[in-house]
Amino acid sequence: MLDKSKAREFMLQRKREKKLTWEELGKMIARSPVYTAMLLYGYGQATEEEAEKLVKILELPPEYKEILMEVPMRTPAQPWPPTDPFIYRLYEAVLLYGPVIKDVAHEMFGDGIMSMIDVTIDVGKITDEKGNERMILTFNGKWLKYAKW
Repeated sequence: MLDKSKAREFMLQRKREKKLTWEELGKMIARSPVYTAMLLYGYGQATEEEAEKLVKILELPPEYKEILMEVPMRTPAQPWPPTDPFIYRLYEAVLLYGPVIKDVAHEMFGDGIMSMIDVTIDVGKITDEKGNERMILTFNGKWLKYAKW
């Protein structure tokens, strides 16, 4: 059985070699760019149709179809604490603003949590009035209320 981290690196290499963007690859399998990246990184489980398309598009060996369809181990690929500046800033945002976001969310929805199982994640780009590029990061998750018993 092929090691997941080696499979990830090979699939990402093939994406780079083919000069495909996540948006382009996502459109080819009818999924969002973030979801498509999640599949190649090994954090999601591809359907048979998605796996077949990815194997064909990226010209992967046939055994990659099964790798893409395996139930994933969602173990982070980065160290803790994160050392990549981009990933570190995401953690920093949650550490700094998490309690504030939680308080506002509980005021709006009541006692509960946002699902990370039933979530979509989108990355957007806009330009502000000064001409600066800005990133919009959207987590759209189902609100799960805590049960009373």
